[in-house]
Amino acid sequence: MIIGLTGSMGCGKGEIVKILEKEGFLYITLSMMVREEARKRGIEEEREKLMEVGNSMRREEGAGVLARCAVAKILASGHDKWVIDGIRNPAEIDELKKERADFVGVGVNTERELLISRILSRARESDAKTKDEIVRKIDRELGVGEPEDGQQVAKCLQKVDVTVDNNGTLEELSNGFLDWYNKVK
Repeated sequence: MIIGLTGSMGCGKGEIVKILEKEGFLYITLSMMVREEARKRGIEEEREKLMEVGNSMRREEGAGVLARCAVAKILASGHDKWVIDGIRNPAEIDELKKERADFVGVGVNTERELLISRILSRARESDAKTKDEIVRKIDRELGVGEPEDGQQVAKCLQKVDVTVDNNGTLEELSNGFLDWYNKVK
């Protein structure tokens, strides 16, 4: 089984990854593919620059390129349970569904004000520091002002197989997600 996660930054995808790792899943992010490419190109691994590298890869090799790279790594591993984090373009979902019959797309939905609050409180070095910066980055991820082969999380959320709401506690997220997972595994 391959579970692919999409949603805005701060929505709780990383928490779902932790849940799945306890269930024996290995973890890969599409941003790992972008980081590898950025290193090859000699580009600094800063969020905005990585977004540009990812968009460039999609333009040059097709919008599903990151998913193809991830599937190649997954197949080479021989492991049968994977979680892919960071799906940001609907072509990546299409590619994963085409390549793997065992792919399940999961969208994580969180109210905008809660996203902003979480991002401000987690204080990651790479995160935006002001509400306006966070809103701008969330909007860009969702697809505002982005080309079709760019980041389009809002369109990804329309293509998933299941949506998980994460507007409560970590325990509520864990319980809700595990309820779903235990029915489909």
